[in-house]
Amino acid sequence: MAAPVLLRSGKVRDIYRWNDEIWLVATDRISAYDVILPNPIPGKGILLTSISKFWFETLPAARPHHVLGFDVPAGVPHPEKYAGRLTRCLPAKPLTVECVVRGYLAGSAWEEYKKKGSAWGRPLPQGLRESEKLPHPIFTPTTKAEAGHDLPMTDAEADKELGATLFQQIRDRSLSLYETARTHAAKVGILLADTKFEFGTDEKGSLLLIDELLTPDSSRFWPADSYRPGGSPPSFDKQFVRDYLSSLKDWNKQPPGPALPPQVIQGTLDRYREACRLLTGGEPPLPHA
Repeated sequence: MAAPVLLRSGKVRDIYRWNDEIWLVATDRISAYDVILPNPIPGKGILLTSISKFWFETLPAARPHHVLGFDVPAGVPHPEKYAGRLTRCLPAKPLTVECVVRGYLAGSAWEEYKKKGSAWGRPLPQGLRESEKLPHPIFTPTTKAEAGHDLPMTDAEADKELGATLFQQIRDRSLSLYETARTHAAKVGILLADTKFEFGTDEKGSLLLIDELLTPDSSRFWPADSYRPGGSPPSFDKQFVRDYLSSLKDWNKQPPGPALPPQVIQGTLDRYREACRLLTGGEPPLPHA
């Protein structure tokens, strides 16, 4: 049987073509400030794939999507490279707009709110605190940058980029997905502060949900029992790594990235494992864990 062909390596995932399928393989690489760090987080890719798999298989709002399965086909050379890390997908053409839904005032939205009283150009009530729950979730699309940071878009800009019908579809689906996922997360003691969705079109032009789904790498998850508005809550994502890197006085956030000490690697892994256990109700076996 032919081996999958590597199309490209991203910051944290490798993309392959196998027959008529696209394979997303989640590695253990970790990036921060758009820099790939030298130390992997052992088992991170398996945990993220397990979380994505849970959402794709359990959220009706996720359909239609691009996922064909998560198994490694029999006879593929070196199956251990893909086991637990593989998402087999229909080919799709990604839209040029990424879909961010925010339910809480955090991150870049908080920085703008402090200066302008808005979140990415969308007016918000006065007197909100950092990490406060918003009156209702807001849809804040961004550009899809090939390099560097995605940039905020207004609804009018996204509408012009995609067309009114397609823009309304992705906005409505994104908000529906967020609400459904937020309800599930709340039941297991997790607040879904914000998340990013990606969509694409298949060969017939039909809209599909693509990419990873509601993982700690694409979402901001907070433990509900330690949530207090007025500061930055602890989280289940790589903020633990960013906090460590921010404490370094001699790194300018440019490549090469600094090595991570063992306690930061383990602390990051523990957060991903806890998120997986709570969200999915289980935890996959991990190498070296």
